[in-house]
Amino acid sequence: MSPEKEWIAYVNGEYVPQSEAKVSIFDHGFLYGDGVFDTWCTWNGYVFHLDRHIDRLYRSIHAFQMDMPLTKAQFRKVVIKVVETNGAKNQYLKAIVSRGVGPRPLLSPIGCKTTVVVFSRPYLRLVEPGQEDKMIKAKITSLRRTPAQCLDPKAKNLNYANLVLAKIEAMNAGADEAILLDIEGFVNEAPGYNVFAYRDGALFTPLAENILLGVTRDTVFEIAEKEGIPTRAERLIPYDLYTADEVFLCSTAGGIVPVGEIDGRKIGDGKAGPIAKKINQRYLEMLEKGVHGTKYRTKE
Repeated sequence: MSPEKEWIAYVNGEYVPQSEAKVSIFDHGFLYGDGVFDTWCTWNGYVFHLDRHIDRLYRSIHAFQMDMPLTKAQFRKVVIKVVETNGAKNQYLKAIVSRGVGPRPLLSPIGCKTTVVVFSRPYLRLVEPGQEDKMIKAKITSLRRTPAQCLDPKAKNLNYANLVLAKIEAMNAGADEAILLDIEGFVNEAPGYNVFAYRDGALFTPLAENILLGVTRDTVFEIAEKEGIPTRAERLIPYDLYTADEVFLCSTAGGIVPVGEIDGRKIGDGKAGPIAKKINQRYLEMLEKGVHGTKYRTKE
């Protein structure tokens, strides 16, 4: 049987095979991108930073002024049941909360009944363990990141068209990934990733002004502090990436992803640098040992 039929998802109070999971075509998430989500990974039978992600999801729900039918404690049980039922040690886990279906398929949020979905899949990542020397090419796109004054990315929302179009622009130019600037021309983030640059013995990352405050971004801070690597958040321009010794991306789903080339310019020697390798090694060790992890029952 395919994983879609074998694995289950939670949809509005029911646990169903993923092939049978359905959301209404009149759902505001589908019609208008009106909803929020969060993404976890599980590794070696641990959900990494389960409660931090739940807290961030509930902050996003509050920012979007949506009703959540589950308490945090109830929702936590749902997440654990999904990963335990699906059973794998390493999973990619996502929760979506949309404003749901209203009395009429119009923009008004009045009368909408919230939709809650939780699913997991076999773990997904851009660079597999043991292939950290595989470098990606990035392009700084002409499409700028939606400013926080219009839609604050701190609320992890479903409206990712801006990021999808940037990724398409990068791929059309022969790159693997996009890096976006904000409307003032400062480095912002990549689609689904935070950005780090290493130069002059220190790590740099964009300010928390117009970016998603990534849990893995905070984990990089934690690892760097333990390794004695100074880390600073400040405004960066493309020149800072072009001339860095190393550049890497990070996310829960992607892990630590080294960048070997940006806009045709080789970064450092074009190979995975020692800082990215060290941080990736420490990150994988944390996942393997269950640091910041919540244990669940697996079938493996």
